[in-house]
Amino acid sequence: MDDDQRSAPPTREFAEALSGGAAGERAGLLGLGRKDPRSLIAVRHFAGPDSFVGQLDGLRIAHLTDIHVGRVTPMAIQNAAVALTNEANPDLVVITGDFVCHSQKYLDQLEALVRGFKAPVIGVLGNHDYWSGAAEVRAALKRGGVEVLDNAHTTVTLRHQRLQVLGLDDAYTGHADRARALKGLDARLPTLGLSHIAEEADRLWPHGVGLVLSGHTHAGQVTLARLHELAIGHLAGHRYVHGLYGTRRRGVAPGGAVYVGAGIGASVIPLRLGERGRREVAIFELGMALGTLDEHHGEQAPLKGRAPAPELVAKRNAAVHKKQAKRAKQ
Repeated sequence: MDDDQRSAPPTREFAEALSGGAAGERAGLLGLGRKDPRSLIAVRHFAGPDSFVGQLDGLRIAHLTDIHVGRVTPMAIQNAAVALTNEANPDLVVITGDFVCHSQKYLDQLEALVRGFKAPVIGVLGNHDYWSGAAEVRAALKRGGVEVLDNAHTTVTLRHQRLQVLGLDDAYTGHADRARALKGLDARLPTLGLSHIAEEADRLWPHGVGLVLSGHTHAGQVTLARLHELAIGHLAGHRYVHGLYGTRRRGVAPGGAVYVGAGIGASVIPLRLGERGRREVAIFELGMALGTLDEHHGEQAPLKGRAPAPELVAKRNAAVHKKQAKRAKQ
């Protein structure tokens, strides 16, 4: 999530969980105690865009994001997310950034975790990966069998079907390079886009990237009374907060769809309240016609949003280099 995001006023439930009710929150919302961690993770199903129908035949993509392996999120929840993903029997797993939390202390656990997926895994980095050390996170992911796309695209063959996957590097810290990522893209192939920041989808759709999967927002984590739209949308400036936006229908503006995942982990407070704020594995059936699945929700209207000023992006990028220099001295 954003380091410079201002929080909305807390609800009563939120305040209680952070104060005297913290023990109950740990036992229930964190999956410790009697509750099965798997019950804390929603598995949601969606069809792909119309443009993939006829090009693909039921390719199943599992999308996870913001797993944040570290001290904030128990490994029981991380392992439950992997188990639920494997049970869905996907052809491909994609993870859209923020693999770690605040340091490199848990890279061995990250490596072991991603190695647990039974399907091939492709990912892109997020802002926390850069703050913690992008090179080291990439290396751990590579050891775990994950292909990381840094402003690049690749073509995978799954069950004799070719799918192009484009991955943007983290836009939040100023590392996204759309021109580089799009260079050489084959317009004849169906293309799935990955970006930690959802708003990048607006500039990928005109190039034939019909569906973009993203993360970063954690869906706001607290979605009661639409607090997530206030905090992540109106205050932090995101147009896309959680779920589907745009359109999956061929020939209809804006020309593509984006899905913002709710994530698995947390970087500061592990509390999640509300249906939309639940931890999430999203399953996309590419090549399946719209209307044939019982989907959790349909496309939503975007919020007004506002693009970050270039000076703010430059400040975030400078923070990455500052942290890197500090680690080099240690």
